[in-house]
Amino acid sequence: MLDIIRSNDTKALDKVLRARSTTLAEAETAVRPIVEDIRRHGDRALLRYTKKFDRLDLRKTGLTVSCQEIRRAYREVPRGFAAAVRVAAANIRRGARRQLPRPWTCYTRAGVRVGQILRPLERVACYVPGGRFPLPSTVLMSVIPAQVAGVNEVIVTSPRPAPAVLVAADLLGVKKIYRLGGAQAVAAFAYGTESVPRVDKIVGPGNRYVAAAKKLVAGECGIDFIAGPSELVLVAGRGNAEWIASDLVAQAEHDPDAVAIFITPSLKLALQVQAAAEGIVARLELPVAGQALATQGGIIVTRNLAEAAELVNRFAPEHLALFEGATSLLGRVQSAGSIFLGPYSPVAAGDYASGTNHILPTSGAARLRGGLSATDFVKSISVQRLSSGGLAGLEKTLVTLAETEGLKAHAYSVQARFEGKGAQR
Repeated sequence: MLDIIRSNDTKALDKVLRARSTTLAEAETAVRPIVEDIRRHGDRALLRYTKKFDRLDLRKTGLTVSCQEIRRAYREVPRGFAAAVRVAAANIRRGARRQLPRPWTCYTRAGVRVGQILRPLERVACYVPGGRFPLPSTVLMSVIPAQVAGVNEVIVTSPRPAPAVLVAADLLGVKKIYRLGGAQAVAAFAYGTESVPRVDKIVGPGNRYVAAAKKLVAGECGIDFIAGPSELVLVAGRGNAEWIASDLVAQAEHDPDAVAIFITPSLKLALQVQAAAEGIVARLELPVAGQALATQGGIIVTRNLAEAAELVNRFAPEHLALFEGATSLLGRVQSAGSIFLGPYSPVAAGDYASGTNHILPTSGAARLRGGLSATDFVKSISVQRLSSGGLAGLEKTLVTLAETEGLKAHAYSVQARFEGKGAQR
């Protein structure tokens, strides 16, 4: 179960903080020939790999999900599921709308007007994993920001999509759902095949083979980020040990490689959380969570909360929860994918319906960016208009800089407007 270590035990501390430092090198080696094969041979290779890895014969099932399958799916989801999707979707949509950048214009000097216009991507693919759990929430988190941004065509792709995934996509108005997964799906949408359209961007979580494939196609197709196993760092100075433990176990439930770390200056609380986590795993019969907590988790007892803040920034976690006695650390946090403040803000709220996005950077990528948002689906294009007087006012500056760089034609393109026929100052 969760080991308790002291923050001055540098060897043990480094082991916990490096728990998520998995490499994609092996996965890249495995998926590189798949990606290249699909780039060269299109549908023929795609059908072969789908049959091999997903045990699906797309010649029989079809590449896309039919209307009849979607209608059947509505009969297979739990009662109240559609209503829950609508509530979550409304909250996520409200949050996504606030994320959109705005067009603007301003004068940098007399006669020189600059600005920014926004244009959405034309077509995107939202990848929904098809592992141990159906993930309709990932449909919401990937599709809605794209729709809010104004993307013309939003595609969902998932190997063996579960009924809940189909219903969620249909409720959002998605027109095409492909039954493709793995590295072969990433390659197909990145390059296009005879039956699969090329997209501008591929977003959504996946296993390490999906992540490796996204890394390989990133030069040809936009991606959100390369994600690894899910992570949570929870910090508390005091609080309900059962609640804290429940969040750690919920995180560990995702995957044997999921990372769940509790940081506290209280040894008493650390011991209580350790016992509570063990009890929850046993009571709910969650062997995968128990494995993750034992191999990828840990409880770090610090000297004080300031030290806890330093560890958080060092780790740059996907999820960061600041519970009682630790919410004051928010101002010190420099890197985190998504932050949950207070004891009534479980990570599960953000996973499903509070309105933030659960597609988040992992493996330290939170040092560079936040989670998926509507801004990932728009292009910000600069626009400028200079009057004759505006250009004249910049002539000396432009010519000096161009000549300094040795670019004579650049300088002349400015000077020509003020020399000879049609010159005007």
